[in-house]
Amino acid sequence: MEDLNFPYKLSIPTDVEAEKIHEKIDAFNANQLSFNGNVEVLKDYIFKDNDVIIAGIRSCFYLGECLSINVLFVDEKYRHNGLGTLLLNKVENEAKAMGAKLVHLDTFDFQAKDFYLKHGYEIFGVLEDCPKGHKRYYLKKILQQ
Repeated sequence: MEDLNFPYKLSIPTDVEAEKIHEKIDAFNANQLSFNGNVEVLKDYIFKDNDVIIAGIRSCFYLGECLSINVLFVDEKYRHNGLGTLLLNKVENEAKAMGAKLVHLDTFDFQAKDFYLKHGYEIFGVLEDCPKGHKRYYLKKILQQ
C-alpha cells in the first residue's frame, strides 16, 4: 500500500546501497560509544581438501570488544575430526588478542548447540517455533583476559 503523499521512494537497494546502510549504522554506533578504530574486522577462515572447501567460519570482531560468529560449517563427511574446534579456537584467540571480551552466536536445535556448550558457551535466549517445531538458540561466551 502506497501513500501518494509520502515524499520518499521505496526501492530494493543495489549491493553498494545496501553496504551504505551498514556504513551508516557503524558510524552511528561508533559515535554513540566514542569508539575509535575499525568498527568491524572480518575473521573468516576455511579448510580445503584438494581445493574443495570442507569447513569454514565467518565471524566479525566488532567495536573493539565483541566477536560475532555468523557461520561455522563442517562438511558432513569431515565432522568429528576437530576442524570445527580448530576454526572456533582460531577466531576466538585472534579476537581475544585484539581485546574481545565476549563472543556470541545463534544456532538451531538441529545444528550445533551441544558443540558450542561443550566449548564453554551458555544459552542466553531461545526462540520457540523458529521455524515451526524447532528452536533457535542464542549463545554467548565470556573470554577471560
